[in-house]
This record gives sequence, structure tokens and C-alpha cells, in this order.
Amino acid sequence: MANQSPSPSNASPTNITDLDVDSLARCADYLSLQDISNMAMASRFLKKVAYSDSIWLRFFRERWPQEILPKSSQIPGVREAYLARRTALLQFKFVDPLVADFYAEPRCFDHILFDKNDIIFTQGSLIQTMNIDSFLSGGGSVVRLNDHKARITCMRLFPLHETSLFRSETQREENILVTSSCDHSIRLWWKGASQRCFRGHSGAVTTMSDKLLGDGIDKVLASGGEDGTVRLWSLGSSGKRGQQALRATLYGHVKPISLMSVAGHKSSLLATISKDSKVRVWDATTSSAIRSSCCVGMTSVPGTPVSMKCHEALLYVAAGSSVAIIDLRTMQKVNTAPKCTQQLYSFAVMPSKSLFCTGGVGKAMLWDVRRDTHPVAELDGHAGSVTLLHMDQCKIVTGGPSDIYVNAWEADTGRKTNSLMCCRYEDARTFPGCSAMAVDGYRIVTAANDVEGILLFRDFSDATSPVLQSGNEPTSKFWGQQSYSSSENSDEEKD
Repeated sequence: MANQSPSPSNASPTNITDLDVDSLARCADYLSLQDISNMAMASRFLKKVAYSDSIWLRFFRERWPQEILPKSSQIPGVREAYLARRTALLQFKFVDPLVADFYAEPRCFDHILFDKNDIIFTQGSLIQTMNIDSFLSGGGSVVRLNDHKARITCMRLFPLHETSLFRSETQREENILVTSSCDHSIRLWWKGASQRCFRGHSGAVTTMSDKLLGDGIDKVLASGGEDGTVRLWSLGSSGKRGQQALRATLYGHVKPISLMSVAGHKSSLLATISKDSKVRVWDATTSSAIRSSCCVGMTSVPGTPVSMKCHEALLYVAAGSSVAIIDLRTMQKVNTAPKCTQQLYSFAVMPSKSLFCTGGVGKAMLWDVRRDTHPVAELDGHAGSVTLLHMDQCKIVTGGPSDIYVNAWEADTGRKTNSLMCCRYEDARTFPGCSAMAVDGYRIVTAANDVEGILLFRDFSDATSPVLQSGNEPTSKFWGQQSYSSSENSDEEKD
């Protein structure tokens, strides 16, 4: 009897792990960077595929087509070269960013924000929005918003889809701008116009929540004022004047509200602090039109409030010369660090790395929450108080009104990576300091602390020349003169 081949139904199935790494890496060439990152987290085998040099060589060439990869002896792989260069760019370790000046009204700047490809800044009661691409191409790029009648005190950006203002699916990635003012009002801006105006505070509106309160589509905004009240507003209320927008007025503070932050573990909890350093925690789900019974916790901290930030169930409060860390579930202080000898002027925290930074006189300090006796690093060299402080996964940026420079530092070590003048040297007739700044990834915009009205924009995303340290040694070993071409890299990969 002739041999019969096994039927297809009896054949063992082929799994993705049956393919070799090179074949899967070739298939992965069609995936995006996000897809590759997801693949690396799926399993050890797919992680090995996702780390293949051929995949990351494509990403490197697409992102920096003019750059030459370093020699293979300097790095363990192309992925490491990609990540090292990206980190160096994010840390501003280059001297040739794209630079542009913008001349605004001859007044000092109060606040600056990045909103994707727009820069939003305030001068007194005036808000201006500048599109970066239009400005760099020489087109008309500035939108003036002048509905407020007094100085802007706070600016926030919230995703449009969280406000229930407009329900079009095509606009879900947009943000709305919310501003508070000394004219007792809060305004919502979208598409270059004021869409809502909320009034209710009997004095200046001093601050607003950093996030919207609540879940679902009916979220609310919290505001604090000089009248000592906390007010909750429904952003989706009907009518341009915001009729029926006020959801609740919360009483309890006896001094003006200085700062507020929404809890990370429960989006209905709002932490507030007043000028007398009294901290209160409110539960917005239990509030009615006018009541104080939704206060679910109270404590106090020593010194003048400087900054406040919630992360998960912890509340970080910088005041006086120390940072108090409070557990919102018990309202107990779990840590008080550091005990500085000088007044704090700024504060930023990176909870994922257990690090925070404080700005004082002449320097900032980097601290590890887990060991508060000594700082990780002292970021010194400033003139005057460090009132401007930005911190992200890669870098810290510090500046102040008495210093012509803003400085960039590595977030993990506190090692200085760059010093940037807050305006061009020829513009610094009186050597003004920095009055405001905003940092977004590879980009930074600074405002000079004078009446010239100058904004200086820098973009490091395509920079190529590294900062040189003393002795003319490059800051990063990955971009020296000794490097090899892509063709040499391909030959080594084949070997």
C-alpha cells in the first residue's frame, strides 16, 4: 500500500516562536516604534526580536537621517545608540538648537504654556497664542485674547473630550485653555475665542485645579479665590456666560487659597492650601450647592506655601524650608524632607523615580524621597532665587528673575548639561533675568525679565553639535569624530 501523507488536520500548528529572530525582525520592520515597544513587553523571545539592530537602525535613520552612528565598540547595540541620542537631545546637551526670537508687547511675561505646536503666554490681562510653524515660516501666527480685564493669575490646559463642551469625535485630541484672573472671572477658550465665562468669586481667582474632578463626561473644574472659598464649576454648562455652571461653594478656609491639586488615586478628591498654610481635602462627590461638610481631612504645614502636587494617594506640599509628604487616606505626614536652612521658592517632583527638586537662593537641590538626610546633588551657580523649576524623566531646568541663564541638569544625577541665556546677548542691555519659561520635551521657551517683551524659543530635536566640557571633551561619547557609516554598520551586523 502506498504511503499516504498526513492530512492537514493532523499537522502541528505553527507558532510565532517557531520562526527565527531574523525573520521576525524583518517582519517587524513594518511596525511603528510604539508597536515595537509593546512587542518587547509581550515575552522574552519577542523582546529579543524587538531589540534587534536592524529594527533600530531603521528608526535611527528615519529620526536622524544626517547623523552617523558611533562605532560598534562604543555601544552595545543600535537601540542603545538611539536611546542615548534621544536622551542627550532631551537633556539639551547640544549647542546648535533651532533658535527664534519673538517680540511681543513691551511688558513682562507672567505665564507660558506649550500646547502641542502652540505657545500660549500672558502679559497682564492679555493672552496671546503663537503657532510655532507659522511663526518660523514668517506667516501671521499670533492670536490675541483680551477679554479679561485684569491680570491673569493661572492658566490650565484640559483635553476637550473631558469637558463635554463639544462632542465631535474629530476634536478629541484638542485641548481647551482655561484662565483665571484678578477680575473675579474664569474663562474657557477654544478656537481663538472665549466660549464660557464663569463668575462667582467675590475677589480675585487665585488658582485652579491641575486636573478636572470626577469620572465620566460630567467632570468639574475647581477654583480658589482671595475670598477663601473653593468653587466647583461644570464646564459643559449651557450658555456662553456659564449660567448654572456653579456646582458647589466649599467653605472652610479663612485665608485666600494659594494652591490646589487633584488626588491621583481618587479623582473626586481635591487638596487645597491657603496662605496660612492650612491644608484641606474635599470630596467633590458629596458636595451640594453650598456646604462645607465635604471636607474629609485637614492638616497644616509650617511656612509660606510654595507648591503642591498629588501623586496617587500622596500629597507633596512645599512650604517654608521643607517638603511635607502627606498620605491622603489618613492625613498623616509620612515624611518631612528636607530640612533646608533657606526659604524654598520652587518645587518639582518625579514620583516614578522617588526624586524631587527644590529651588532656593543661588541653587536648587535634588533629593531622593527614600533618603532625606543629604541631597543627591546641589544644582548651584544661580544668581538670586530659583523661582522657575521644571522636572521630567530626563532633565531638570532651573532659572530665576535675577539670573540671565537658565540651566539644564540630568534628572538622575544632577549633572549640569547646558546653560542657556534667556535672551540674546545683544538684547541683554541690562542683563535681565528670566521671568517665565515653559519646557516640552526637546523644546524650551524663555521670557526675559524686562519690559522689552522678548520670547526666545529653542528646539533641540534636530541638534547635532554636542556641548563641550572643559578640555574640549564631548559631553557624550556617542557623537565624537570617530564614528562609522551606515554601510559599515550593516557589514558588522552581517558578521
